[in-house]
Parts: sequence; C-alpha cells; structure tokens
Amino acid sequence: MLNIPTQSFPLPSSQQRVAKLGHSGRAKVSLKPGHSIMDWIRFSKSAKDLTGLRGRLIEVTQEELQKHNTRNDCWTCIRGMVYNVTPYMDYHPGGEDELMKAAGIDATDLFDQVHRWVNYESMLKECLVGRMATKPTQPMKAINTPTLPVFTPSNQVSPLGIKDSRPRFHWFQTAKTLHLVIDAQRMVPNMESTIVDLEAGILRVEVLLGKMSYMLHLRLLDNVDGDIAVHTPFAVGKMQVTIHKQAEGKWSSLGQPLDFHDTFLSKKDRVKTSSGEGLFFRDCELVSKTEVNHNTYVFQLQLPRGTIMDVPVGRHVYLKSIIQDLEVVRPYTPIDQSLSVGPNPQEKTNLYFMIKVYSDGVLTQHLNSLYIGGHVSVSGPEGTFSLCPLHGTTGLYLLAAGTGFTPMCRLIKLVLREITSIRKIQLLFFNRCEHDIVWRKELEELTANDERFQVEHILSEPSENWTGRKGHVDDAIIKDFLSKPEGSKFYVCVCGPTLFTEQTIRLVKQQGFSEEEFHAFQG
Repeated sequence: MLNIPTQSFPLPSSQQRVAKLGHSGRAKVSLKPGHSIMDWIRFSKSAKDLTGLRGRLIEVTQEELQKHNTRNDCWTCIRGMVYNVTPYMDYHPGGEDELMKAAGIDATDLFDQVHRWVNYESMLKECLVGRMATKPTQPMKAINTPTLPVFTPSNQVSPLGIKDSRPRFHWFQTAKTLHLVIDAQRMVPNMESTIVDLEAGILRVEVLLGKMSYMLHLRLLDNVDGDIAVHTPFAVGKMQVTIHKQAEGKWSSLGQPLDFHDTFLSKKDRVKTSSGEGLFFRDCELVSKTEVNHNTYVFQLQLPRGTIMDVPVGRHVYLKSIIQDLEVVRPYTPIDQSLSVGPNPQEKTNLYFMIKVYSDGVLTQHLNSLYIGGHVSVSGPEGTFSLCPLHGTTGLYLLAAGTGFTPMCRLIKLVLREITSIRKIQLLFFNRCEHDIVWRKELEELTANDERFQVEHILSEPSENWTGRKGHVDDAIIKDFLSKPEGSKFYVCVCGPTLFTEQTIRLVKQQGFSEEEFHAFQG
C-alpha cells in the first residue's frame, strides 16, 4: 500500500521576501474567464476523474513519468509524489508554457525556485497519481523519517565560525515561578529575536540569530498560567522566560522534551525537517478592520494568550485559512498602527496588516468577509532582510508600487528613530490614481514633521486635476530620482508587483548600484 504523506504546509518563500538582485519572480498571465483559483477549487471538487486512473494510486517509474510530457498528457513529480497536471493547465496563473517546463520530470527544484510557498498538496490533491518508485528526493526523506534527533550533538561545529558558540539554556524555580535562561553566546539584537508560545502545557521558545534558530520545545511537568514574560538584556546576550505555576511547589524537572528541543539549526533547515509540518502557526483573532481606501484595509489580529512575538522590520509572516476545504496561505508584511515616530513598544499583543482586497483574491476576500472575533492562523517571522547594511549609510531610497509600500512603513519609522547616520529618506511611490494612494495624509504629515523624509507620488492614470508626476517606472524617472553624491553612501529598497520589481532592479543596477547597496522585496 502506498504511504501517502499527510498534507503539509509549504516551505517558506515569500512574494515579499528579500531576494538577491536579478532573481526574478514568476509573471502572471491573463487566464480565460472561469479559470480563477476559485473556479479550480470548484472544478477539482466536481467528482471528475482528474488523474485518468479512476481513483487508483500507482507507483510511477522514471521511465513512465517521462512518457507523460505533452500538453494533453502532462505528469510531473514534486517531492516524490506524481501529479497529472493536465486538467490544471488552463488554471495555472503562470500560464501553460511555465507549467510545461515541469512536464515528465521531477520538478521539485524548479517548483522551489519559483513558488515554494504554494500549498501544492492541497491544490493538486485530486490530481495525485501516486508515488515515484525510485528513491525519494531529500525533502521526501525528511517527511518520512519517523524519528528525528532531539538534541544536537555536543561536538556540532558552529555555523558562525565561533568556537563553542552554540546557545545553551538552564532553568531555576521558586515556589510560584519557573525561569528559563537562554545564553545565546552572542549579543541579541533586540526583543524581536525571541518568540514564545505556551499552549495547553506545551512551551515553544525560538530565538532568531541571523540565519540561525535556537529552539526549546517541552511539555511542562505541571499546570501553569497562560501569562508569560520575556526579559532580554541585550548587552549580555541572555534571555529569560518567566512562567507562573498554577500550584505552589517544587518541580522535580522542567518536563518532557519534544521534537527539536535544545537544537540550533539554520531557519531553512528547521522548516524543511520540522516533522513535515513546515512552519509553526498560532491561532489569532480579528479584533478590528479599518478602511484605508476603497479596496484596502488594516486588519488588526490579536495574538493568543501565551504568545509573545514581534516581527522584525523587513520580515513577513504567512496568514493561513481553510477556505472550502482548501488550505490557503499567503505572505504578508506587518505594519505599525501609524507612521507616527514614537518609542518602540517592547512587547506587542497585536499584529497589523495593510491588505488590498482583490475581486479574485481567495484569501483577501475571505479576510474581508470575516466578522470581528473571527480567526486566522499566523506563522512566525520569515525572510532574510537585515538592517546591518544601513548602519553607516547616509541616504535611503525607497521605491514602492501599491501595497508594496507595506515593508517600507516600519523601515521608515525605525530609520528616523534609530539610525542617525541616514540624513535623507526618499520614497518614490507609484500608484494607478489618487484614491489608490494608501496613507497619503500620514505621509504628508511625516514629511512636514521630519525634514529627513521626502515622498513623491507617480500615477499612471491620474485625474485631470493631478499636478504631480505621471507615468510608470522608467529610465528617466530612475535617473532623476537616484543620485550618489561624492562621499555619500546610499541604500535602495524596492517592493511591488513582480514586473515592477524586475524593471526597477534592472534600472537601478544601470545607475551603478551594486548588490551590496540594494534589496528587493519580491511582490
């Protein structure tokens, strides 16, 4: 009997994650009417035989897979599972030509390069032919491994090249409290580096250290209150998690270690090997929805009691909901409540997302239909954006299109508040028309209140009364906007739709900006 793996969350990659220069995303094509993702969901649930095998699951040899490589007979393999994607051809947002690149082959690497975050298991569930008879790919091994090591070997070589630099922890107690102390063996950047989840007696603590992740994962020995506290003395690189016992007394141990307890792994490897579950989600409640313009809203989500999590500037999370029995997942970048530059709160219980609601957007339509009190699952922070290149920089250029503005919001506030070396921040903001501009008033107020910040709007379809710039991103606009005075050091960030980002990357590079002076959030 075939051992079909249970549905798993996709590996982390985001349309808004920081990407290397020149790495292009997939451009969407115009689909025929009646071929949206919701149309595919309805079609796949119509009880039609989408595999041609009348419900049978088979083992597929390499030779058999290669035979199915045409437009009218197209099979492909992803992580050891074979799918008949022929019926999906007309529904694929990237178009037929893009999907045909995977025809008759193991397309795992190709899939990961383009859109690893897509939940293909759920999307193509009715197209499953069976499992490859040959040796599974490495990601498949990770899913099938029944037992994973709980403790990292003590002789592990530090990936940071520092002798004996692996984080470690110890704990102590009073009659009423438990205290876990994590020594990161290095200075911890800020509060955003620590994520704590406590639910039903299970404690999960993750400390983000650059590209690495240190985790504690335990079933606690006895009952505790849901409220927790995290104290992070930055200079000494230690974090303390405090938990209150429900009943006074002395515990003989902290509890039972669970998967990946006391492990130090790269974020990428942790997601790949985390029991096939991918990312960790917590259930959040919608507590408010505020209109920004005619099709954009700020959604305020409340973290559950027992969770402490802040998302570092420039990072994103995944929102997940089950819609018509389909797990739909999309990446979004949190924002702050406003652009007002004030003290940075040390602990947050809410996340804010500025989201444009599309007429054909499955998740955005679902979010827009939620009543206050509804729930959405939220992952931990993902992405690789770093603030390090900004220190010592004298100027920051931001180019955004539409809701590609969202990664810029918190970045603008942080720079104005904390990075004094940057004397000028310039935002070039592209939109279709006046009423598409989000937070226009807030941007004008910030410009008036801080001489270091400037914004210019460019509209592609303005009204007759518009007196600002018109058009799309092009060579003339970029030449006029970007300048590098002698002795200055500038940094550039870009976010928007894929085609906008690709065009802007090309134009910015033509102005002499190197990869070290540039970051593109893929949108």
